[in-house]
Amino acid sequence: AGQLAVIAAKLNCAPDVHAIKEALALALPSVQGQMENLAVDMGYTPGVLALFYKVAIGSGVAPLVIFMGVGAMTDFGPLLANPRTLLLGAAAQFGIFATVLGALTLNYFGLISFTLPQAAAIGIIGGADGPTAIYLSGKLAPELLGAIAVAAYSYMALVPLIQPPIMRALTSEKERKIRMVQLRTVSKREKILFPVVLLLLVALLLPDAAPLLGMFCFGNLMRESGVVERLSDTVQNGLI
Repeated sequence: AGQLAVIAAKLNCAPDVHAIKEALALALPSVQGQMENLAVDMGYTPGVLALFYKVAIGSGVAPLVIFMGVGAMTDFGPLLANPRTLLLGAAAQFGIFATVLGALTLNYFGLISFTLPQAAAIGIIGGADGPTAIYLSGKLAPELLGAIAVAAYSYMALVPLIQPPIMRALTSEKERKIRMVQLRTVSKREKILFPVVLLLLVALLLPDAAPLLGMFCFGNLMRESGVVERLSDTVQNGLI
């Protein structure tokens, strides 16, 4: 009761749990920081979830580790055999820019207020990539991280329900029965060189994306090198 009274006095509210919660939610960031320091002085700790958020998500480590696992699970053989399929990945970019423009449109008409960094963080949901959405929102709009993470992974979980009717509407039964064959055999050297060259190009042209793509390429290099098979298996399965 004494601690509640001290906290309530700092927030200028009634010494009631619900009143303190409301006042804390409406308080300025500086006041919230003071309350956090006060709680630590009283012997309270942030808790295991706050520690996990700070270490794994707040620092950006979790998306990097997940991307390393995704890279270890990815086979670029079909892409290297037929580079034209790279254009299929451009569809995700249209989704990203459409989502950014949608968020800015809502802000323009005064329906929902979004800044440009917030719109960019929301836009990455259009790429249907959970780790990228978490990483980018943590950098551009940390206050929206929770909502963006839930939206991105919910959308990804709904893909098996959304995709089949669209595929049936846009293709015929004969087209869906086409058997795809690999055009040529991709050599081991090509598969090893691809992540190395990709990382160099990203580091030179898009240095801000180098950490994320670097871990992706590192995971793929572990897979294709064949030298660290046990480590590659751990990254593909147990780690993520």
